[in-house]
Amino acid sequence: MGDKKQFSSNILVKNKKARFEYEWLDTFQAGLVLQGTEIKAIRLNKVNLQESYCYVSRGEMFVRGLHIGQYELGTHYNHEEKRERKLLLKKQEIEKIKKKMEEKGLTIVPTKLYINARGLAKMEIALAKGKKIHDKRDSIKEKDMKRELSKMKF
Repeated sequence: MGDKKQFSSNILVKNKKARFEYEWLDTFQAGLVLQGTEIKAIRLNKVNLQESYCYVSRGEMFVRGLHIGQYELGTHYNHEEKRERKLLLKKQEIEKIKKKMEEKGLTIVPTKLYINARGLAKMEIALAKGKKIHDKRDSIKEKDMKRELSKMKF
């Protein structure tokens, strides 16, 4: 049996662009339905969340555009890099997200992909609203001010 310490909770991939492009209203933790070579590629950090998004279809949630690179040691059973993957959430959570999306015109954005303590791949998704150009400028100003303050402390 493997050592439990090797599966410490660590964030492998963050979607930094999502924080800049969207205002997050609520976040959820979801499991991913993966194939064998996909989890091995995730552990090797061959993941890109930049162009991915989530949607609800027939009471289930899926992520599209999530890029998981090929596993070098995989044979002809290797996975497709940009295939659609099912997210595992409770039905109540999916209904809550679906209602909010229909009411306010929100979107679902993947924010983090990590391996939890039990060795399972989990994705943090955010119910988000797109920022306007002036909101993005405010974010840049705020970030610059924080950087300047941190320089002055030393």
